[in-house]
Amino acid sequence: MKLVNIKKYLCGLLFLGVLSYFAGSFTFASSIPALGFSVHKLESGVEGHTLLIIGGIQGDEPGGFNAASLIVTHYDILSGNVWIVPNLNFLSIIKRSRGVYGDLNRKFDKLHPNDPEYQTINRIKKLIIDPKVDLVLNLHDGSGFYRDTYDDRLHNQNRWGQCIIIDQASIDAKNFSNISTIAKTAVAHVNKHLLKEKELFHVNNTQTIKGNEEMAKTLTYFAIKNNKSAFGVEASKSFLTPKRAYYHLLAMESFFNQTGIRFKRNFQLSEYYIKKAIDDDIHVALNNRKILLKIENVRKKLSYIPLKKNSKIEFQVNNPLMTIVTSGDAYNVFHGNRWLTHLAPQYFHYDFSLDAIHMIVDGSRKKIPFGNIVSVKNSFMVESLKDHRVNIIGFTKQACPNESGIVIRKNNILKKYSIDKKGMIFRVEVYKSQKFSGMVLVDFGGDGLSDFNVASQKKKLDHSKNLF
Repeated sequence: MKLVNIKKYLCGLLFLGVLSYFAGSFTFASSIPALGFSVHKLESGVEGHTLLIIGGIQGDEPGGFNAASLIVTHYDILSGNVWIVPNLNFLSIIKRSRGVYGDLNRKFDKLHPNDPEYQTINRIKKLIIDPKVDLVLNLHDGSGFYRDTYDDRLHNQNRWGQCIIIDQASIDAKNFSNISTIAKTAVAHVNKHLLKEKELFHVNNTQTIKGNEEMAKTLTYFAIKNNKSAFGVEASKSFLTPKRAYYHLLAMESFFNQTGIRFKRNFQLSEYYIKKAIDDDIHVALNNRKILLKIENVRKKLSYIPLKKNSKIEFQVNNPLMTIVTSGDAYNVFHGNRWLTHLAPQYFHYDFSLDAIHMIVDGSRKKIPFGNIVSVKNSFMVESLKDHRVNIIGFTKQACPNESGIVIRKNNILKKYSIDKKGMIFRVEVYKSQKFSGMVLVDFGGDGLSDFNVASQKKKLDHSKNLF
C-alpha cells in the first residue's frame, strides 16, 4: 500500500511506500492506490458457491469491518469460496468518519468521474458483478434497534440496528432468488443465539424498487440490479465493537450455511473471545523484514526505530485493517479506526551481509533470523559476531560498545524500554559499523519462536491485483 500523510492525501498529494499482507508462509505484495481496499479470497478448492463480504463502506462502523477482518484472519473455508473486502473505505475508517468525501454507500447509481472515490466505486462494482459471485453481504452498524412499528426512541422503524436489510423480496436469478426467505432464515439463526432477549433481529425490507431514492443509490441495490442477491447486515451502535462483531458473525455464518459453504473458525463465538481475536497476533514488519514489531499491546510511542536512509518505508502486516500513515517526520500505526502507536525513526544505511544471529536462550543454542520474536524464560545471550556489534535496547548492567557475549536477564533491562506496556518484549539490534543489520525481539512472556506462521494467520490471503 502507498504510505500516505492523511492531510496531504486529502489535498491529493500521495507518498509512495509499499504495503503487503503476510499470513503463514504466504506473502503478497502489491503497489496499490493510497489506502485502497484489499480483496482476500478464501477459496477452498472444493466446488461451491461464492459469497462476497464487504466491510468498512462507512468508516464509523467498526463492528462490520472488524467482523469482516476476522473472517480473513480466523476462519478456514472448507467448501465453496468466501471473498472479503474488509476495508472498502480505508481512509474514512482511519478518520473515524462516515465518509471523508461523502457517504460512499450513496454513490452506486450515478457518480461524476471527478469524484475522489470514482475509481473505488468502479473497482468494487467490478468485484460485485464478477460472474463467480453468487451473493453479496454489506456489513454496517446502525443506530438503535429496528422495529416495524414505533416502540420508543431507540426502537422504531427509523432505526437501523439489529436487522437484515433487503431491497425487495426476490429477484430473477439462477441461485438464491428468494431474498426474503434467505433473510428470514438468517434472522432466525441470529435470534437463537441472542446475548439478551431485547437484542432481537428483524428483517427490514426497504422496497427500494417502489421509489426509495436513497436506497436506490446503495451498494446492495446495485447488486440487485445486476441480478445478485444482496443483503445489508446491521448490528446496533448501542453495543461496543465486540458485541457488534458477534452479531455480524452470527449472521454471516447463517449465510455460509445457506449457500452450502462449510467453514471452521479458531475461536469461541462470544464477546470475550471476539475481543481477544480482534487483538490477536497483530504484527508489523518493516523494510524487508529487517524489523518486526508486535503491536497488540504496544506502548504509545516507540523511539529510535532504525529505518533506512534515503528510502521509502516498506511494511508488511498480518491483518487487513493494519496500516501506517505519516505524521510529520514520523509514523502512526493504525488497526482499523484505532491508533496504536507512534514510530519515531532514526535513519541508518542498511547492511545486508547478515540475516540471522545465534543466541543461547535458556541454555539452548538457536539461530534466529531477523524479523522474529524469541521466547525467553530466564536468560539469553547473543553470540559474538565478527565485524558486527549488538545493542540490547534498555540494557544497563555494564557499559560496553558491544553487548554480545553477555548473559542477559529480564532484570538487566529497564522496563521503560520495552515495546509492550507490560514490559516483557525488548529489542535486540545488530549493527555493522554505522549500518543497521537487523532486529530480533526477545519476549520474556512468550511461548516460543514467533515468525509470521502464527496459527491464527494460516490463510491464503490474496490481493486481487486485477482490481487495482
